[in-house]
Amino acid sequence: MANSELAERVGLSPSACLRRVQELERSGVISGYRAVINHAKLGRGFIAYVSVGLNEHTTSSQRAFEKAVALSEEVRECHNITGAFEYLLRVETTDIKAYKQFHADVLGAIAQVSTITTHVVMDSAKDERA
Repeated sequence: MANSELAERVGLSPSACLRRVQELERSGVISGYRAVINHAKLGRGFIAYVSVGLNEHTTSSQRAFEKAVALSEEVRECHNITGAFEYLLRVETTDIKAYKQFHADVLGAIAQVSTITTHVVMDSAKDERA
């Protein structure tokens, strides 16, 4: 959003608003800006969240898993979580057939993986990642 529009929304002059935004950037509160990508137009219309359980609960097992998924372009996010699983992945592929191949050839080939649970995104009522 333009600085003038932000200034109007928060009730500041444009110059005062710009100074405050710049201070938030300098202090690290604002750490960057993002473009909103239409994934379907890029050919990544299939989105799934995948819970992954590891067969060992060690630091070396976690590092090996993280290294393996870092190499996969289908994995858009990888989060180490608490609960029944060690990881939650956001996976984007062209379609379910491509996801099936990813599931078997990528996740299924990682030695540390013991369980995979897939949650297919049908629609997103709210998505504030961008």
